[in-house]
Amino acid sequence: MELARPRPSRRRFLQGTALAAVPYALLPGPRSGTQVPAPDHHGAEWQPASTANYTTANRPTTHPVEQVIIHVTQTAFTKTLSVFQNPAKQVSAHYVVRSADGHIAQCVREADIAWHAGDWAHNTRSIGIEHEGWVDRPYYFTDALYEESAGLTAAICARYGIPKDRRHIIGHYEVPGTDHTDPGPHWDWSRYIRLVNSA
Repeated sequence: MELARPRPSRRRFLQGTALAAVPYALLPGPRSGTQVPAPDHHGAEWQPASTANYTTANRPTTHPVEQVIIHVTQTAFTKTLSVFQNPAKQVSAHYVVRSADGHIAQCVREADIAWHAGDWAHNTRSIGIEHEGWVDRPYYFTDALYEESAGLTAAICARYGIPKDRRHIIGHYEVPGTDHTDPGPHWDWSRYIRLVNSA
């Protein structure tokens, strides 16, 4: 035989009803320590990639950061961000630079490992920078894109003690085993390295 459950008291019932009537705005919000920190690069806009598209790490403690890898998106800036935010895509880069004005979006923290190089060893020890454009359309490589990207690369090199040379600032096509050709034949490496060193 089942015992009858005691009915809630009128007081308990009224307390529950009062709590349900409290506007959400008056309920406590997230703790101040849980706020998203600022991007690693001053002036960058935080546009986070899906957590399914990169590996959480604690670089440079867990892995040294020794290179910057230059990419070209082969699509538009906003499309690149949406690809990185799609958990099914399994790809990301730390930064994306817009062609028209050099605006920079950060998608993955520098401490974390973005999936951009196609090679795990290179992913673990590099920062990936995507540039809006196509390898066969040099007009996408604007002065603003070169200048802002070079400033970003110079700051990354300064943070991690990376030499500002072509051995440590490489194109995606230089990653062993890749089938990618970016940033392509129209990318002006001499100009870029000069801008990195003068930034």
